Amino acid sequence: MNWLLKTEPNEYSYADLEKENTAVWDGVKNALALKNMRTMLPGEKAFIYHTGKERRIIGVAEILSKAYPDPKLNDTKRVVIDVRAVRQLSEPITLKQIKQDERFAGFDLLRLPRLSIVPVLPQHWQCLLELTANRI
Repeated sequence: MNWLLKTEPNEYSYADLEKENTAVWDGVKNALALKNMRTMLPGEKAFIYHTGKERRIIGVAEILSKAYPDPKLNDTKRVVIDVRAVRQLSEPITLKQIKQDERFAGFDLLRLPRLSIVPVLPQHWQCLLELTANRI
């Protein structure tokens, strides 16, 4: 499975991840998003999506660890993962582009817009890669 991880770019952007190369992905509070984190496996990929005014996929990261308790909190329900920057997209994919493409019907990014971590089915992953390839 591959994923889409949302972040507020003025708090933590893909550029920040690139500078650090690896980071702990934390701050997730939603129960379904945390459940999604617990199913992630090392080696899986994730699109990094900037929320707020940007609303676009900006880069690709790799999941480096299984979920583990957030070391900053005393709460076993709150987990984190380790991620690594892979590459920034040459042209971001906007939410508007995704909404206008019928191939994304049923995509959790559109179906559950407030969820911060969503699975990306193989067919949606491939369609997103095609969108980036068409603009290189």
